[in-house]
Parts: sequence; C-alpha cells; structure tokens
Amino acid sequence: MTDHDRPERETDGAGADGAPAPALGDSIAAAARRSGLGQLAETDASTGAALMGALGGIRGLCETILPGLVFLILFTFTQNVPLSIGCSVAVAVVFTAVRIIGKTPVTQAMAGLIGVGVSAILALITGRGEDNFLLGIWTNAAYAAGILISMLVRWPIIGLAAGYLMGDGVAWRSDKRKYRVMQALTLLWLLLFVARLVVQVPLYLAHTDAATSALALTKLLMGVPLYAPLLLVTWFVVKGQFPQKPSRTSAEARPNK
Repeated sequence: MTDHDRPERETDGAGADGAPAPALGDSIAAAARRSGLGQLAETDASTGAALMGALGGIRGLCETILPGLVFLILFTFTQNVPLSIGCSVAVAVVFTAVRIIGKTPVTQAMAGLIGVGVSAILALITGRGEDNFLLGIWTNAAYAAGILISMLVRWPIIGLAAGYLMGDGVAWRSDKRKYRVMQALTLLWLLLFVARLVVQVPLYLAHTDAATSALALTKLLMGVPLYAPLLLVTWFVVKGQFPQKPSRTSAEARPNK
C-alpha cells in the first residue's frame, strides 16, 4: 500500500510527511484568498486598481486612516483624551453605519470599529492617551511572533499562503530556490512588524503627551504607507515564482508531494 493509499489517521492537523492535513490546507487556502495577496491574485485589473481593491478602495482607506488621524489632530491640539477618543470612535461608527445603510460589506468597517472601540475602552479606563495604541502594539507583537515561528520551523507563512493561492500546495518546499525566496519574503514581513515595535514601544513607554502624539503619527505613517508597497512587492515576487494563473479551484488544491 502506498502513502497515498493509506487512510488519513493524523489528528494533529498535519500529514505523516509533515505537510498540513487536507482540512488545514483548505483553511490556509481560504485565508490566503481573503488576504491582500489573494485579492491581488484574483483580479485582472491593472496593478494600481488591483492594489487599491486589496486595500479596500477609497472607502476602505478612509475607514483605516481617518479614525487615527482624527485622534492625532485632536489630541495634539487639546491633550483631551476623552474628546480625542470619542471623536475617533464616532468616525468609525459613522463609517460602519453608512455601510449598513448602503447594504455593502461591513467586515472591514466592523473590524475597524471593534479595534477602535477596544482601544478606546483601554485608554478611557486608564485615562492615558497612549493606551489607545496598546492593542495595536500587542497585535504587531503577535504577528511578529507568529511569522518568526513559521520561519524557524521552516514553514514560512508567505510560502504557505502563496503555495495554496497559486495551486502549488506545499510543493514549493522541495524547490530550494522557491523555499529561499519564500523565507526572504516572510522575513520582509517580519521586519515590518518588528520596525513598528521598535519605533512605537519606546514612544508608548515615554508616557508623555508629545510621545502620544508621535505614537499616533507613527502608527499612521507605518500603516498603509509601508503595508501597501510591501504587499505589491510580495505579489510581484510570488507571481514570478508561481507563473500559473491562480483560480479559486487551484487555491483549494491539496498539498503536492
């Protein structure tokens, strides 16, 4: 009986050869399609239009940027934590309400609203404006840790996403060139999150109004302006490594061996 003939007996989420089990593979494929990389892969639009779509369009960008920008402006000029946070939350609520009224997808707006709301609660409880950014700092730390672990165990997360998205499963791991490229791309994403932490954690720990304003500014500058070009570079490299055109069916392919 060959390996392919044996019934699947693994219960730990991985196959006997260390590859993700089919159910886990399906989950990875679905997550890859929902990511910015997946949205770039599944459109025939021009690069600029595709990138804008992956970022949520003009509305999505506004939903991402404006709450933080409102906080930055108000806090810089007033140092009033409740006012700055209240107006920031109000902007997020308006965006969500507009989507609900217009019967458009609300996932991104709701995610933003929840993030803004939780951050606001933390800051209002402590009365410190810098705590409005604590959730974001921990989120960056979690992403950095997850990405680092994926590299250390030799399953770089960008490789997993790209492999399933492009219909290659995990066959790329047996190609040394592709493996090195996927590790390098994953390292770039690790550096993004580490850079945010290196800049933002000292500002958070300073506990001054000036540092809080600087923290709000750096969060904006190290958000979309860094994420968008890195996403685009990642897509160009992935497309070069996996020349076959992705499709919904191929993205759901099982791991190859």
